[in-house]
Amino acid sequence: MKFSAQILSKDEQVRIHEESLTILSEIGVKFLGERAIPILKRNGALVDEESKIARIPKKMVEEALQLAPRSFTLGARNPAHNYPLPSPVTRYCIDGTASFTADYITGERRYGTTKDIENSLRIFQQLDMGVMAWAPVCASEAPAHARALHEFFAMMRFSSKHGEHEVHFTNQVPYLIAGLIAVLGSESEVKARKAFSLIYCPVAPLMHDGAMLDAYLELGQMEMPVMIMPMPVCGTTGPASLFSNICQANAEALSAIVIYQMADPGRPLIYSNATGTMDFRNGAYLGGSPEMGLMAAGLTQMGRFYGLPSCSAGCTSDAKQPGPEAILEKILTSMPPVSAGADIIIGLGEIESDQVLVLEQLVVDNELAHFCERLVTGVDSGEGKNLFQDIAQVGPGGNFLKSRNTRLAARSPEFFYPTLTDRHPYETWVGIGKPTMYTKAREKVEEILSAPMIDPLPESVSKELDEILQAADAELVRRK
Repeated sequence: MKFSAQILSKDEQVRIHEESLTILSEIGVKFLGERAIPILKRNGALVDEESKIARIPKKMVEEALQLAPRSFTLGARNPAHNYPLPSPVTRYCIDGTASFTADYITGERRYGTTKDIENSLRIFQQLDMGVMAWAPVCASEAPAHARALHEFFAMMRFSSKHGEHEVHFTNQVPYLIAGLIAVLGSESEVKARKAFSLIYCPVAPLMHDGAMLDAYLELGQMEMPVMIMPMPVCGTTGPASLFSNICQANAEALSAIVIYQMADPGRPLIYSNATGTMDFRNGAYLGGSPEMGLMAAGLTQMGRFYGLPSCSAGCTSDAKQPGPEAILEKILTSMPPVSAGADIIIGLGEIESDQVLVLEQLVVDNELAHFCERLVTGVDSGEGKNLFQDIAQVGPGGNFLKSRNTRLAARSPEFFYPTLTDRHPYETWVGIGKPTMYTKAREKVEEILSAPMIDPLPESVSKELDEILQAADAELVRRK
């Protein structure tokens, strides 16, 4: 009796697909840049050269969906962390490229740095529910023209799990390829292991960033997987209904699937989403709302509808500080996509609408992920779980404490034991200092950061990455 959710009926999934096809064929999508339009035109799209709007026929979408792989493995720098897709369980990704961090020592809200990427990924490396590393903050001290490379390389250094990030321009591509080869040893190993992938967000509504898309199409030569993550927000960059926002997000995802498959047939893709809503009282973006959770679950189902690996944003919160509001919203936005069967949820470690990294929140979120997993596991009614004989033996008014099955249950995964939530009696809790989830999480952070780093890169490889970054810093600024 597994706990699961079906936000969209089969008929509603078909309606969303058909509506998305109508959007693509009648309204179209704008593809900026140099590479996409010729590819689309050559493969049957109706292209307006002046506006760069391509109207994509149903046949092209169907062909692209047939070409996209139904399964593949997200490799890792340490192969022990390889993660096959699709997955029978949901695992997690650290959230990415926030502008700010809550300074671990002072509590100050400040711009993120490479050191914050290091500290957070050292923690993430030890979270058992985490399988995919992002650079959680922007490296504000790095030069803007090479910043994405600094973030990408920091992610490579400080986590040996699968890594995913972005580049913004084609002139960054050779440096990224050099870094990938430095870490994995050869171009063939980069292609075969798929230890690193790209995150790609269409520009809502119905546009593609030309510089980034050109760069990602160029990286097709390395066979790098792409996670496609449309981000329309109800009432601003998306229509003001959950259903139509899902349709637009789905159309944007399909348009990306089309261009990537037309350019490089068989390139691994992940169907994902990161929708949001607007606070109609003040215009603010909301990522921690129940509506976000519902759309996340619906779009997770659409990924399954297409038979593709399906991931989602989740575990998100608009809270301005760690605490009950953050926990409430993170559970609220995790459970729908988890119960809909998402392969990966992206959102660990950040609050304030994904704009502030909090190191303790990483540890707290890992515990919340365990709670969600226990809920979706459901009730085991299999062999050995019918304890009628225990009931008969104890009888009315008895007690099951002495039962052998009670002793076995104490060590069974059927009953989840949290590591951060305190379950002591009140007097004991007071006596040990009234610990909270966050105080215990801080102790775990201190323990991890005071210990040696796990799976560090060889010093020679780290030095080579430094040299590549130094060249990028110097050469890219001359090319601007």
